[in-house]
Amino acid sequence: MRCTFSVLTQDSPGVLMRISSLIYRRNFNIVSLSVSQTATPDVSRFTIMIDGDEWALEQVSKQLSKLIEVISVENLNKSGMFVERWLSLIKVSATMETRPHVLQIADVFRCRVVDMGSDALTLEVTGDEGKVAACTEALRAYGILEIAGSGSVALGRAGFRGNGQGHGKKGREEETYKFKYLLAGAGESSESLVSSGA
Repeated sequence: MRCTFSVLTQDSPGVLMRISSLIYRRNFNIVSLSVSQTATPDVSRFTIMIDGDEWALEQVSKQLSKLIEVISVENLNKSGMFVERWLSLIKVSATMETRPHVLQIADVFRCRVVDMGSDALTLEVTGDEGKVAACTEALRAYGILEIAGSGSVALGRAGFRGNGQGHGKKGREEETYKFKYLLAGAGESSESLVSSGA
């Protein structure tokens, strides 16, 4: 069973290591992990896809919530519908003879050509995991030279949220309080606790 978590954290050094180490130590399988800045200064969003049974996934949520830098943990699968995207850059062999066929496949999957050489093309494909995998397989016959890809990035759909934890008026008030509490300086004391080994 796969589950996608959206985790808001303070943007502090070492938080990525602490999150990945916590999951690794408990033998949970990370399928994908990506991190980026949010609209709020000094706050980062981790999108973590984990493979495990229901008990394991519940434990992940609880353990992540205990980390000092973590502001909130949301299980997107339980919260309702969400948008998910993957990105891959695929460098594929493309001679003058095969290039029209490669470009035709790129058009079918709505890829963007981001680099072109005399004997190869680099394509950018975005979409859900299935689309990226299907595009990769379609291009494999022409000779894939290199692939680089991101993990899953996901956000809950606006207007289609379920009754997950942290939603509704009360949930928004709780999140606003958490942000104000951290940005008012609680994050600094938390960091001192971490550095002292607490």
